[in-house]
Amino acid sequence: MFQVIGGRSVQVTRLLAPRRAVLVEAVRGRKSRTDPVAKSKEGRIKVPPPVDPREMVVLKERFAEYQLITRALRLEFKEEVLRKKYEEETGSLAEERARQEAEEHCALMAFNNQENLRMLEVRTLRVQKEKEEAERKQVEASVQREQQQQEFIKEKEKDILKLQEDAKNFITLENLDRRIEDALDNPKNYNFAIDKEGRVVKQTMLQ
Repeated sequence: MFQVIGGRSVQVTRLLAPRRAVLVEAVRGRKSRTDPVAKSKEGRIKVPPPVDPREMVVLKERFAEYQLITRALRLEFKEEVLRKKYEEETGSLAEERARQEAEEHCALMAFNNQENLRMLEVRTLRVQKEKEEAERKQVEASVQREQQQQEFIKEKEKDILKLQEDAKNFITLENLDRRIEDALDNPKNYNFAIDKEGRVVKQTMLQ
């Protein structure tokens, strides 16, 4: 992966890899610090460009004038900022700001009280609805329990009637001899097979 750094394409993985020696980048271009001077530039002496004395005097005067103007503007801006700050803290602006803050506070308190009253009404309605809903559910649960109790009683009454009806066929000491005689006179064969429809398809003969 390559990335352009200082006008040169440098391999990022090589830069991020740990190195034992210090990585020294070239000053400009692709030439490093250890490369020799180009043959075309050997023996060349760098000479600074010539300076016109009259132009230098003019530049110095203009620079001094620029410094004076910027200093004066800076002081004027600083004085204006300090004056505004003083007026805000102790002058008429402070009183106006205090009055505005007091009015805003009163407006916010009034809005807060109004919002509290609205929320109180909403909460009261919600509590009333929840109470009515709870009472309705309680009544429905009571009616349901009453219905279940009535159904339970009816079911038990049916069981009692059925038991009373079945009790007529119970074997007791009084009818024991008669029931034995009936069983002997009318034998029943329970050894039979039935199909899927419940019909008897095969039955053994009594011995």
